[in-house]
Amino acid sequence: MVYKFMSLFLFFISVISFSAGFLFLNNYFSLMIDWEVFSLASTSLTLTFYIDWMSLFFSGTVLLISSMVIFYSDDYMYNDVYSFRFLILVFLFILSMMLMIYSLNMVSILLGWDGLGLVSYCLVIYYQNPSSYSSGMLTVLTNRVGDVFILIGIGWIFNFGSFNFIYYLDMNYSWTSLFIFLLILASFTKSAQLPFSSWLPAAMAAPTPVSSLVHSSTLVTAGVYLLIRFGNLLFMSSMVSLFFYVSLLTMLMSGIGANFEYDLKKIVAFSTLSQLGLMMSVLFSGNFDLSYFHLLSHAFFKSLLFMCSGLIIHSMCDSQDIRYMGYILNDKPYMGTCFMVSNLSLCGLFFTSGFYSKDVIVEFYLFSNFNFFMGFLYLFCISLTVCYTIRLLFYTLFFGVVTFSFRSVSEGQSSFFSLIILLFFSLFFGSMFMWLTFLTPILFFFPFYIKMLTFFFMLFGLFMCMLFYNLNIKIISLFNFFGSMWYIMFLGNSYLNFNYFFLSSSYKSLIDDSWGDFMFLLSEEGYFLILEWKWITLFLMI
Repeated sequence: MVYKFMSLFLFFISVISFSAGFLFLNNYFSLMIDWEVFSLASTSLTLTFYIDWMSLFFSGTVLLISSMVIFYSDDYMYNDVYSFRFLILVFLFILSMMLMIYSLNMVSILLGWDGLGLVSYCLVIYYQNPSSYSSGMLTVLTNRVGDVFILIGIGWIFNFGSFNFIYYLDMNYSWTSLFIFLLILASFTKSAQLPFSSWLPAAMAAPTPVSSLVHSSTLVTAGVYLLIRFGNLLFMSSMVSLFFYVSLLTMLMSGIGANFEYDLKKIVAFSTLSQLGLMMSVLFSGNFDLSYFHLLSHAFFKSLLFMCSGLIIHSMCDSQDIRYMGYILNDKPYMGTCFMVSNLSLCGLFFTSGFYSKDVIVEFYLFSNFNFFMGFLYLFCISLTVCYTIRLLFYTLFFGVVTFSFRSVSEGQSSFFSLIILLFFSLFFGSMFMWLTFLTPILFFFPFYIKMLTFFFMLFGLFMCMLFYNLNIKIISLFNFFGSMWYIMFLGNSYLNFNYFFLSSSYKSLIDDSWGDFMFLLSEEGYFLILEWKWITLFLMI
């Protein structure tokens, strides 16, 4: 009952946010709120919030998906012992996200940013096992690197009068390039761009409702949203072209990796990583509105995709290996239809929600001044999306091997309702948002063969899927290279852990057990501090 009440409450607030967003957009209106929390002598603590159509639409999307995820969790987490704890953690995550979205002050943005990382760690380790612990530690430490970059940026802008970033958006000073460079690095850690990509597939150890909320529309898109906010300062940095190539490499790496993966949730995580690279590449190309448009449309169909994946995993007795799945469309026709629609929207099939953002992105890119090789690589990365999506559909819905003699075939009422709402937005949100938001239509004039270029590369992705299906790689090292995200997972986990452990062990042997004891325990003057393993004894000698 608590789940349903919280879901209805968030749904009501999301409707208000969307309505206010359209009102603010049509009237060219924005609101700045300066709240003085307390004042003591000459010192005052204030929180500044900035409300415009962009923040309202994004918060409405987050709240709507959160309400559907909580409603879905009423069935999914029904037999969980700590279901109320799960609800509290999700609510704290939503509060941190709202603080990050509406804040104008860099310090309060850091509070929301850090809250996202902390609560996401608690959600990833929700299932208490060693795999979840290691995944949660990798997640929180990678996000901590981004927190450090934001802290350095805050220390840098402290010299210039205010923590409110809106005062610096129209300034063209040399010091802003360093600040925006730190901000881009921080957003790369949160959005899992190279070389910080290893934490996102590892975070799939969390429950499926967490993945549907945290790893589709909130945590991973926080870095993209922050860079959209600082869009006017983005091109102050001289390394924008380099960051564009990094985002393109992220798309390529995740697209190839998804074709070598057999874990259902990790395939969806790789697809999220690919779409984040697409958003970042559009952002660094200079079109912030299109990146924001794809951010919102992607959130709905990716949440639907995660929810359907959770139901498939439940029906397969908690097995996530797609090689053991097959013919699920016969057992769960409605859920299978939602799963197929979300995947087709991910591919950008005609007149789905993903089509309206992806098609305009490709057309905008063809108008840019990139060379032929970069254009081909960009379209090749998009065709990889079609490749691993069709491969996933073949393994789960249409073909495959049925290895279970009994499978659950029922969807709960709460799950059914959540899938209906997200299915509607996965089909119609793109067209509604484009015609209601872009007051001036985006028009591109192409020859017919250029206009059909996207469709041709979709067919090319289908052809590559057939090749991958019959591919027999006998070189194990090549398979491991593509399947392990170009060894980033190894470098981010085992390699660094082993080297840091070896370094700390050497430090203990050389410093703590030798020179440290000699300098601090055998000194003839001052204080003696003796630390023992099981107890602490303090000797004071004068």
